[in-house]
Amino acid sequence: MKNTKPTHSCSFLCSWSGGKDSYLAFYRALQRNAKPVVLFNVMNELGDRSRSHGISREVLLAQAECIGLPIEFIESTWQDYETNYIEKLKQLKTEYQFNHTVFGDIDIQSHRDWEEKVSEAATLKALLPLWQEDREALVFEMLKLGVKALVVSCRTEFASYILGKVIDEELIQVFQDLDIDVCGENGEYHTLVIDGPAHKKPLLIDSFEIQSNKGYSFLDIRKSKWR
Repeated sequence: MKNTKPTHSCSFLCSWSGGKDSYLAFYRALQRNAKPVVLFNVMNELGDRSRSHGISREVLLAQAECIGLPIEFIESTWQDYETNYIEKLKQLKTEYQFNHTVFGDIDIQSHRDWEEKVSEAATLKALLPLWQEDREALVFEMLKLGVKALVVSCRTEFASYILGKVIDEELIQVFQDLDIDVCGENGEYHTLVIDGPAHKKPLLIDSFEIQSNKGYSFLDIRKSKWR
């Protein structure tokens, strides 16, 4: 069952990876008259990269500024992830006065169960605007909206084909040729949105290096700027 349409009284925190799914979920919530107040990202225990996509704090801060919202962080191991997540949700709810959480998951039930669990623990209602929609249709909707999603990490076997490229129709064909899920839902790749309808200004990536670790390759973005 899809989520009901938020009302004008719906204010929300968006669980923020910086990638295309959280971005599209965020934008859909905006289109349904929900009010965004803060973005929320979990970093690794060193605090230098996001747990989900391996994006640096500096780049996520720059991205949030391009969108025009504050972004909050916690640092956590996987072992303490849930406890720290709930504690931070409660703190941010008091600070920012929101009543909903928005997540970008599409069809993995265990993810939805967890998101509803942690939201309920903080007396919040979880919204999943993309839930149970066709993955390929969502990616083409993103393109139609003008969302520019840069592939910032992927399995090393795919790096020479997709890493550092912005998703477009040609890259979608490459995904299909390589038998990559078009949304990357099996962990084949992750993205960073550098421009789109929720941006007030584009995020410009000046330079990056490609690094690999344990079968995964990623862009180490050295610096970023924005107009």
